[in-house]
Amino acid sequence: MRFLLAALLAFPLFAHVGSPDVFYEGPAGRYRLLVTIRPPQVVPGVAEVEIRSSTAGVSRIQIVPLRVNAKQQYAPAADTARRSAEDPQFFTGSLWLMATGSWKVRVDVDGAQGHGEMFVPVPAIATRVLAMQRTVGIILIPLAVLLCIGLVSIAGACVREAPLVPGVAPDAPRVRRSRVAMAVTAALVAAALYFGNAWWNSEDGFYRRYVFKPLAINASLQSGGRLRLHLQDPGWLGRRTDDLLPDHGHLMHLYVIRLPEMEMVWHLHPTEDASGDFTQQLPDMPAGRYALFGDIVHADGMPETPVTEIELPAVAGKPLEGDDAAGSGPPVEKPDYNRRVTPLSGGYKMVWEREDGPLHARRPYEFRFAVQDASGRPAGDMELYMGMQGHAAFVRSDRSVFAHVHPSGSVPMAAMALAQPENPHAGHMMMMGEDSLPAEVSFPYGFPKPGSYRIFVQVKRAGKVETGVFDALVEN
Repeated sequence: MRFLLAALLAFPLFAHVGSPDVFYEGPAGRYRLLVTIRPPQVVPGVAEVEIRSSTAGVSRIQIVPLRVNAKQQYAPAADTARRSAEDPQFFTGSLWLMATGSWKVRVDVDGAQGHGEMFVPVPAIATRVLAMQRTVGIILIPLAVLLCIGLVSIAGACVREAPLVPGVAPDAPRVRRSRVAMAVTAALVAAALYFGNAWWNSEDGFYRRYVFKPLAINASLQSGGRLRLHLQDPGWLGRRTDDLLPDHGHLMHLYVIRLPEMEMVWHLHPTEDASGDFTQQLPDMPAGRYALFGDIVHADGMPETPVTEIELPAVAGKPLEGDDAAGSGPPVEKPDYNRRVTPLSGGYKMVWEREDGPLHARRPYEFRFAVQDASGRPAGDMELYMGMQGHAAFVRSDRSVFAHVHPSGSVPMAAMALAQPENPHAGHMMMMGEDSLPAEVSFPYGFPKPGSYRIFVQVKRAGKVETGVFDALVEN
């Protein structure tokens, strides 16, 4: 029996749904930097850059925007980031991104430890058309009407009175000629307004072609509990659906979250078949409605997260294998914002090492989680999970925000490899030379807006992927 399900349109934002800011933490030479980039909503536009150095002795930071495939010798002049007067380790700057597409920001650091350099990929995509503010319109429209009336009146006065000596009244022929001049001027003004409006609408329509249109997913359940996902492109700047790059060894990272309680999550990795669709053998799943978030990366480094929802019957599936994993927690309708411990298997637990105080939107944080055994000692059997110490998903309770984050930040590793091909594994934070991994993982991220969030944290130990579930209340 086949259950066909209608796809919902994806949220109108690229990459991480509703979370456009880019977070990246990594080395620039001997300096450790946390970089936050806030891309513009319109292109061309200004991207805001914030940089915090955890290494002392930084004397200067410069930033340069480059296209991902551009050669550095054609780079524009670097902008010097401004050091904060209150915090000498914090720098800010802004950069113009002049065209739609994949960019990277080169960060040059100089100081007591010499020179360092890093590249941070950033997508430049127009996500909206800026409308005129109502108050500005209220002011400008009367002024425009007054200007038009003034032009017509001036034309009439020039014909009627300009040649006369002061004090002499115009005769009837001059009055008639002035009326004709006013009529002609009024027609010219009307024509200018008409064709000007047509030109403006044409330019507006041309720009709207550049406004991002997200991919959609058609999801259906086939016999045997196999999920099929078909990517649909509504048409946006020649985007393709057959140019995907593997990220952590997979073309798609699919998060499946049970609704409305968000108490169950699966991190799956569908494979692409000959038709270009993605398929995934589902595990045992209870009947209900599920939200699907599919992370993909295009060949130019542009990340995208198509979204849909699906109604499933009870699925009698197969055990998870490979990198696929699952987790569960309490219902989101009863969030516990003070809960800092999630029980794991075998008596182990995951502890959110959170600082006291409220969380605020649009501020970067280091979210730290430790894995401990039953006696509170650090776990000694940690393993890499898809080349990382862990993976985390930050999801707003209304699903308007979804971000898949790594210990290096929100940048996909496939995009990082394109941004710095000479060191494609720089963002992996691999620790292959260590005898054992630390029992702690951190994720740099900042919530885009206030609200209630659920955080899913996945790590691997003793050959098994464990999932911690936490709740966060974010203020302005």
